Amino acid sequence: MPQVSAPVTSVKESSLDIDVQVALIQALIPLGLAAVEDLLQQEVRQLAGTRYARKTADISCRRWGQQPGSVYLADQQLPLQVPRVRDVAQDQEVALASYQALQQPRALDEGVLLRLLRGLSSRDYEACAEAVPSAFGLSQSTVSRRYVRATAAKLAQFQQRSLQALDLVALFIDGKSFAEEEMIIVLGVTVDGRKIPLDFIQAATENERVSRQLIQRLIDRGLSYEQGLLVVLDGSKGLYAAVTKALAGYVVVQRCQWHKRENILSHLPKSQQATIRRQLQEAYAIEDETQAKAALQRMAPKLQLVNQSAAPSLAEGLEETLTLNRLGLAALLKDSFRTTNCLESINSLVEQRTQNVKRWTSSNQRYRWLAAALIDIEPRLHRVKGYRHLPLLRKTLQKELELEQQANVA
Repeated sequence: MPQVSAPVTSVKESSLDIDVQVALIQALIPLGLAAVEDLLQQEVRQLAGTRYARKTADISCRRWGQQPGSVYLADQQLPLQVPRVRDVAQDQEVALASYQALQQPRALDEGVLLRLLRGLSSRDYEACAEAVPSAFGLSQSTVSRRYVRATAAKLAQFQQRSLQALDLVALFIDGKSFAEEEMIIVLGVTVDGRKIPLDFIQAATENERVSRQLIQRLIDRGLSYEQGLLVVLDGSKGLYAAVTKALAGYVVVQRCQWHKRENILSHLPKSQQATIRRQLQEAYAIEDETQAKAALQRMAPKLQLVNQSAAPSLAEGLEETLTLNRLGLAALLKDSFRTTNCLESINSLVEQRTQNVKRWTSSNQRYRWLAAALIDIEPRLHRVKGYRHLPLLRKTLQKELELEQQANVA
């Protein structure tokens, strides 16, 4: 790891008060968690070999999913997903030594903080400097010019990189709160299941004009959609209009079932919400489209009695919340493609890298940090669940779109 040439020694070992120490630890936590994840994955590779590579006779261990766990960074216990490894020859799980070593709290004094700062990469040093300038003896007005330049370059790289080589089969598009503003984020999924953050745009609302501008930028950068795309959206009418107009004839829309459910519940008193939520979940768990739609429609009279606006909320766009069911793919792909939750996990990772910025001063700052965070987390994103069925999704989309084209001609 490259060492930092910045003057860390300007921070005297007696100068860090408790507030600065706490802020600095919090700023370093996302970096520490990322390092822990890398450490765990490195041990998994040593035990089970490279993922998807042909296994040799001397490797008896296999990846075995993951489970919730926690590690200590300094004296703070932090949650994370822990990879599991199983020795199939011995028929037993293999404990990860790196994980075991992080199960005890350790005091993190000021001297350790300073040594840790000296070991940061240039990028991470500058990121922490912008987040916690007082720990570095810097004023907010002069902080981290190198980081500003670096993230500006990341922003240009992110927004200008060609999309022509990406064999995409699906898009997730949703508005997310970031740095006290709304951003519409687009996540692509390739036919082999990789998640690729594609672009974002700042918008007060998900209106059609701004959304259309975002889609057009993707097209201009080489977005390939001729083989058909499944587009997973929330209930925004502006976003829906932008996608279906800009990519007319080449998209099939899956409305997010979570957003639909929450929209319906927002019309109901709290005393009714738990019961209706359970009924909606049970209806959406039905894989057959006709049966699922009938179960949902049977709820309309009760919703009408409770609140007259709740039943129209259920009916609006109902068929598109059941797109996977209509395509016959609900059983195979519902875990990944019936909601926009893929973007929720990305949003969480972005927040880990930006939560310690105390003051957002401009749109440019927000764009730089978001682009840098998305580029940083992209290699860490797991494939979508059910990725082996994505070639079938492509074939099904092509058949669906051919039928739509024939119907339009008729």
